[in-house]
Amino acid sequence: MDIEYFDYFLPKELIAQEPAKPRTHSRLMVLKGNQIIHERFYNIINYLEEGDVLVLNETKVIKARIKGKKSTGGKIELMLEGNGGTAIVKGKVKLCDELFFPKDIIGTIIEKNENKVKVKFNKSISKIIDDIGELPTPPYIKKPLEKDSQYQTEYAEKLGSLAAPTAGLHFDKDLLKKIGKKRVKLAKVCLHVSWDTFLPVREKDPTKHVMHGEYCEIDKKNADLINNAKRLFVVGTTALKTLESLAEKGKVIPGQKLSTLFIYPGYKFRLGYSGLITNFHLPKSTLIMLVSAFYGREKILKAYSTAVKEKYRFYSLGDAMLLLRENSHPQ
Repeated sequence: MDIEYFDYFLPKELIAQEPAKPRTHSRLMVLKGNQIIHERFYNIINYLEEGDVLVLNETKVIKARIKGKKSTGGKIELMLEGNGGTAIVKGKVKLCDELFFPKDIIGTIIEKNENKVKVKFNKSISKIIDDIGELPTPPYIKKPLEKDSQYQTEYAEKLGSLAAPTAGLHFDKDLLKKIGKKRVKLAKVCLHVSWDTFLPVREKDPTKHVMHGEYCEIDKKNADLINNAKRLFVVGTTALKTLESLAEKGKVIPGQKLSTLFIYPGYKFRLGYSGLITNFHLPKSTLIMLVSAFYGREKILKAYSTAVKEKYRFYSLGDAMLLLRENSHPQ
């Protein structure tokens, strides 16, 4: 397998810089066999039936980005990882450098490994995040968010992600309520998105790419919902990865783990799925490989080519896809 198999052309102007308003009015491309159907996201309800289970990732994005200056006056940006002071740094730093942030926050570089650093701060990480933290939107989004809620799902509950599970950004409370009234059950899982999801694949043979791990969990109540689903629909690649990470012999096993699972074409899925809701992903990324494994590389690339021609909006704040498998309709 060659990484070039997962490349495609995307004009920069199709990279979404803000979400659809309202969020349910984004476009929705439905893939059904060899058909491509163009919808609006609020019509997702028409593809769901009583007894279906819709799986959501209830992770919540941390305000992990902090901006400051070096003693020389040069700008610096850190993306904090957890409470230990480790961070991804944007800007040139060296050991023992002092970094100065608003609200009298000072940090000193005590370890450095390429663009990863460990910083000793004069205040607690939780206090720093509360005082000056910003949501870490991807670098291709140049326009500031109008409000933080635009980069959180309506059902975000558990703090821990460095990025939003973006397929879920298309749902609002009203749509979720309508889905519930249709007697579709909502199952909640959690995967805290780390840099693992976004690290570029540098290997020519992508199967040699190493995943470093993302925390995920499913409790017994939600595992039972999933295991007893009439049909199973999954919102986002992170929710799918959680299910596959905790599945054995065709069932989800309640538990938690650090998942290093890397899904690419040839992967044998452990559960039966009727559909996956997902956004349009970056070329040569682990996520486009995952959806290619789920639905077929040629069909995915054909759909992406159609999306470019039809001027769909791409990436985190862009439009959505619904990938329907053959068993997606009741007998």
